[in-house]
Amino acid sequence: MATTRIEAGFYFLYFSFFPMLLSASGLYPQAKNVIWKSTNFKTVLVWEPKPSANYSYTVELSPVGGNAQKIPNCIQSSQTMCDLSTVMTDPKACYVADVLSQPPQGVIPELSEFPHKTSPKFCPYDDTEIDRPKFTLEVSKGKATLNVRDSPTAIFNGQHLQTLRDIFSEQLHYKVTYWKNRSTGKKTSDSQTSMIEVTGLDQGESYCFQVQVYIPSRTYGKQFGDLSHAQCSEVENQSILDVYSPAVIISAIILILLLTGIIITVTVVCCKRKKKADDKKDVV
Repeated sequence: MATTRIEAGFYFLYFSFFPMLLSASGLYPQAKNVIWKSTNFKTVLVWEPKPSANYSYTVELSPVGGNAQKIPNCIQSSQTMCDLSTVMTDPKACYVADVLSQPPQGVIPELSEFPHKTSPKFCPYDDTEIDRPKFTLEVSKGKATLNVRDSPTAIFNGQHLQTLRDIFSEQLHYKVTYWKNRSTGKKTSDSQTSMIEVTGLDQGESYCFQVQVYIPSRTYGKQFGDLSHAQCSEVENQSILDVYSPAVIISAIILILLLTGIIITVTVVCCKRKKKADDKKDVV
């Protein structure tokens, strides 16, 4: 008899609440394709699909092993992205996020729990991509000096944005790739400072340089940032052959000779006409 009552209670709960849950699941579709996009600690969570007018999304973020918090600018939102940069204050922590499908703003929720999708784990210190750095270049007497700007991040320390150097400290290296202009052979140099000197360059030659961030403590495949744009030095005391191609030089010589010939011809003709005019005056 007791078993029969238990079974009856189970069926009552099942048939009473399961249709409600099924209906809610259909009304509030679960998010999918939840991924992280992060560059220089500017971290955004994105997902699909774009919601209809009948539901919205709320994002909850939690450090691994910590408590979840709702993100104020991502509560019952119609957006499919959430900027989490300012709340991920510890770059060395790892995080997970939940994207909840909920009623739109102004609608009283019928359930205490809603369909949700959990993101992969994300560790900013190890996973954020590093953008290409900017640098200035000076080359003199066989030595190049590169002054690299430590790029700012999206993480604040008080009222100031931290740089990559502030976060990675001695783990921040710069890899320099350089080569003679118009040559394919390349060399590399590693520096732990933002002021980089490359010596042993051939004087009178133009060299090109590219820089990228190198974090040796990271796992393979995530150690290097994007390559900077190439900068090339100018050649001091260049000869005319270094500046212009042979075809341009030959064309210039021909043009000069042609102009010289025209000037000489015009001068001779003018002189002859003047002489004839003078001879006529003498006869008269």
